[in-house]
Amino acid sequence: MYEQLVDTLADLHNIDPVGAGLGDFGKPGNYFERQVARWTKQYRDSQTDDLPEMERLISFLQATLPEQSRISIVHGDYRIDNVLFSEGKLTAVLDWELATLGDPVADFSYLAMQWMMPADGTAGIAGLDLAELGIPSLEEIVQRYSERSGVPVTGQLDWYFAYNLFRLAGIVQGIKKRVIDGTASSAKAAEMAARVPMLASAAWSFAEKAGATA
Repeated sequence: MYEQLVDTLADLHNIDPVGAGLGDFGKPGNYFERQVARWTKQYRDSQTDDLPEMERLISFLQATLPEQSRISIVHGDYRIDNVLFSEGKLTAVLDWELATLGDPVADFSYLAMQWMMPADGTAGIAGLDLAELGIPSLEEIVQRYSERSGVPVTGQLDWYFAYNLFRLAGIVQGIKKRVIDGTASSAKAAEMAARVPMLASAAWSFAEKAGATA
C-alpha cells in the first residue's frame, strides 16, 4: 500500500500538464516563493503570539528558496488518509482543493513528513516498527520516488521539511485564531491550536539542519 502511495504520486508528477489540458492550472514562477509568501500572510493575518522561531523561519525560508525542480501537477495534501484502497489496490486520490501547478518536491516532501510525525492514529508513522509492519523506510521511499519520477530528492529534504512544518504551523495558527474568536467548528480545535509552538520548533530544527543559524 505504501509503495503504491509513492508510485501514484510519482506518476502524477510525470503527467505533462500541457498535454493534459492543464497548462493554465497554476501561476507561473517559483512555486515555493509563492507558497512561502502565502503562508506567511496566512500566519500574519491570524497571529496571536510572538513566536521568535516563526520569525526566524520566515526570514530563512524567504532567503533560501530552492530552484524549482520541474513544473508538475501537485496535489497539495497528499497522504495516506486522502486516498482510497480496494482489496489492497490504490483506486482513488481524494481532496484536491489545494491542487495546482508547482514543484513536485513539495508534494513528495509533504508525504515524507509522515515518516517524521508521531504515530498518533492519523497519518504519522514515526516510532513504529516499520520493518515488522512491512512499511518501507524513509530512505526506501526516497529512492523509489526518485527513480520513478526522475526527480532527485536524496539528501535535500531538510529545507522542505522545514517549509512543510512552517505551512502546517500557519494552518494551525488560523485554527487557534478561530478558537480565540469563538468561531472554531471542530471539537478538537483548541487541542490543535496548542500545537503551534511545537510545530514552529520542529520546523526550525529542520531549518538548522538545512543551514539556518539563529
